[in-house]
Amino acid sequence: ESMPMKPLRTLPSPRRRSLLQGLAIRATWAATRPLQAANSAVAPLNPAATAWRVLSRVGYGPTAATAIELQGMDTAQHWALAQVDAAFAAAQQAPQLPPELSGFNAPLPVLFEGARNEREAIRQTRADANDPNNNAAQIDRRRQFLTDMGPRYFNLAMLQQSAAWRLYSASQPEVENPLLARLTEFWFNHFNVFANKGPVRPFVGHYAVNVARAHALGKFEDLLLASARHPAMLFYLDQYQSVADGTQGRDGKARGLNENYARELMELHTLGVDAGYNQTDVRELARILTGWTVAPRQSDGFQFVRRLHDNGPKRLLGQDFPQGGLLGAGEREGEAAIRMLARHPSTARRVCTRLAQCFVSDHPTPELVQQLASSFLSSQGDLRVVMRRLLQSADFWAPDNRLFKTPLDFAVSALASVQEASGEAPATAPDRGRIGLTLAFLNEVGQPMHSWQTPDGYRFDAATWMVPEALTRRADFALALARRSPEPAFLRPFLSAATLDTIAQSPPALRAGLMLASPDFMVK
Repeated sequence: ESMPMKPLRTLPSPRRRSLLQGLAIRATWAATRPLQAANSAVAPLNPAATAWRVLSRVGYGPTAATAIELQGMDTAQHWALAQVDAAFAAAQQAPQLPPELSGFNAPLPVLFEGARNEREAIRQTRADANDPNNNAAQIDRRRQFLTDMGPRYFNLAMLQQSAAWRLYSASQPEVENPLLARLTEFWFNHFNVFANKGPVRPFVGHYAVNVARAHALGKFEDLLLASARHPAMLFYLDQYQSVADGTQGRDGKARGLNENYARELMELHTLGVDAGYNQTDVRELARILTGWTVAPRQSDGFQFVRRLHDNGPKRLLGQDFPQGGLLGAGEREGEAAIRMLARHPSTARRVCTRLAQCFVSDHPTPELVQQLASSFLSSQGDLRVVMRRLLQSADFWAPDNRLFKTPLDFAVSALASVQEASGEAPATAPDRGRIGLTLAFLNEVGQPMHSWQTPDGYRFDAATWMVPEALTRRADFALALARRSPEPAFLRPFLSAATLDTIAQSPPALRAGLMLASPDFMVK
């Protein structure tokens, strides 16, 4: 269950609505102009456009501080490459968490205990019809953002805290390295879990920090294994229930395989659906992974239960497991299979295609994907090497390789701009009103935080997100967010003459919001 949000109440006047519709139409046109090949006769990006691109793709857009930092480098590419090393170093450190947001990153046994206490509190509440917690008004009060909601609302508190931290950290370069924030988003989405699946809920934020963030620029196989062993993923795709066929459950009934995780591990996390494997391979991988389950009292939340494991011989993608014929290898079978999948050429192509779609173009060239995949394979999946190669590619800087911001991308960049213009960055704590407004916007436009239901994650492309009604909602959100904000003057060098002219003709109270609602701001 995501945080309940009120609808945006920015009912535009006729003049304001006309401005919003005009900006939405121009944004649609700007983002859908036919793209040309990177090597066609197109003028290179001018300095302002270059700065906008690198600050909006390596991070979530410019602030006064990052713009000055970029100007101090000899080239924009050198600044971008420096961010790779800075992000890698930051990923080795714990995130900066304000005290009121720190609960979601508690040790896993604490999170398991909180979830157990919630279940018990709910049972007690249901047993007492006179409990004040059953009163609708009391429940609504308990659901206010970041309040101490008590044991019955532990899961909701963890969801609220983790969502607030994602927005708070990504919108403040002083709190989180911009590239690390963006890669945390990317890898969480690649290894997506759905917060509204009951047992997953208290672990989503911990998963984002300790899987996606911690391994964002490490070895891909280590990231893959961290995801496979985390309670959020074990619960989400039901791996915690998968046991050898015929295993007796506590109720005396026979249990068996659950193929959900094995299927998505091959189709989405690694090889891709067109990699040539078949249903037999999926079943064999599921057999290899039997016995991988949760451990509420363990620090990593994971355990391998040997009695639940299928100890028979298996054959996956032409390879025999256990490798070397050592029956009884147990957990090592699963680890070897996952590492084999992580190092596969099809995995390199799939992962690198998605990285290129996120950072370069909705339709990356086969040449770029091959370059990235070669770096992936030669470095044994070193994601820092792959990111450096991507940023050094001509395609990243090609003028017509434009990207349209996803709703989350747009919302974070707008939040960062308003905080900067208001003189509130770096903020020591999240602004509850702005965070709530932003989460409400994301719910309304179809990209709710941590709530993409299917394991494929959301798409990055313009075709998915560029709908006229959604563009008007973006503009409406921008005006609401910037309602009492000074104009973010540091954005002016990045806006077109047409946008600046529109803003100049508008009432001063609307100008900050219209800058954020402009077509220039919606692309990167």
